[in-house]
Amino acid sequence: MTDVIAPLRRDLEFYPVQLQGKQLILVRDHLGLVPDGRALEIALYQLMVLLDGTTTVRDLQMALMRQRGGTLVSSDEIESVIASLDDSFLLESKKLEEARNRVREEFVSQRIRPSSHSGRAFPADPAELERRLDEILSLQAVPQKPKGELLALVAPHIDLSIGARIYSMAYQGLRGLTPKTVIILGTGHQMGRDLFAISDKDFETPLGIAESDRTSVEKLRVTGGTAVARDDFAHKTEHSIEFQVLFLQHILPKDSFTIVPVLCGNLQTNLLEYSRQAYREKAEGVLQALSDILGHSGRQSLLIAGVDFSHIGPKFGHQMPAQYLMGESEIHDRALLEALSQLNADLFWEESRKVKDAYNVCGFSALACLLEVLPSCRGQLLGYEIWHEEATRSAVSFAAMTLAV
Repeated sequence: MTDVIAPLRRDLEFYPVQLQGKQLILVRDHLGLVPDGRALEIALYQLMVLLDGTTTVRDLQMALMRQRGGTLVSSDEIESVIASLDDSFLLESKKLEEARNRVREEFVSQRIRPSSHSGRAFPADPAELERRLDEILSLQAVPQKPKGELLALVAPHIDLSIGARIYSMAYQGLRGLTPKTVIILGTGHQMGRDLFAISDKDFETPLGIAESDRTSVEKLRVTGGTAVARDDFAHKTEHSIEFQVLFLQHILPKDSFTIVPVLCGNLQTNLLEYSRQAYREKAEGVLQALSDILGHSGRQSLLIAGVDFSHIGPKFGHQMPAQYLMGESEIHDRALLEALSQLNADLFWEESRKVKDAYNVCGFSALACLLEVLPSCRGQLLGYEIWHEEATRSAVSFAAMTLAV
């Protein structure tokens, strides 16, 4: 049998873990088809990563024979392994497509987006979550409030425990504010070839329901045209907006605001040319609608970008460990932050184009959107950190900034 094997799913995340002294690979599936906690033997994972859409049964036979020191492997054994991977929803196959469509239809039909990270990334118990958020907010002294009126906030979307100090810097300044509309720009980590994914669902967390501003969402969908995804499925398990909602619910008066949840897709894959002009042309309808929403709210609005910055090291496609790249990546991050503080979109794009997005700044698209829709203002950098994941020799950077007029 020489048929090509279905490729490994591209939307899975893999993390090395130690369990009882044994190294395994933990699988995370944003669709929820692969159960939480599913871990793979290293040998099986090494075979799986060979499945790129061109691999045949014979190719896999040879790879497994080398892995076993030359021991012959039958095609039946290979086919059994493949069937097991397919049954576990690990391959891009017809079985996966059918299951994915069922999950999509179920989510799209809902009026409320259930919390996807409750009980995993943060406590599911409301009182415990309130205490955890209070702990985070108490980590830093209250920063000096920006001069003038706060228009926008740049905050992390990294794990709450990792980014706690920067989250504290970002959100303490919201105390006492009462925005009626909060536009939240998030990073669409699982988005395909869509520039934006917009949801009119109310967001549920252990702290309650954050209602969606459906009028504004409908305007964005109508004016956005082909730049907007046909549905809001990308929001199902995306954390970059959910984490911001937690802090808003904790700090702002209960039920005092509505949200406009907007996920921003990867610009490298969504633009024919990686340039500000190409972006403005394709995103024109959404950018204009967001500007209108900010302007028509009578300055009772707030824009939040839930973003992280550079992602470096082998986990993110680099050959070298993060420690050898972080000097350059930090220079790049700080150049982007300086352009943000000046609200200089041309400089922001020029910096990214100069390095060809070599450091995988996952929040670039959300920040590019922010730069186009805010009125003239100035930014103040509150804090910047780099987190190192020793197991993968990789690192992620994140920051907090206020923009005020």
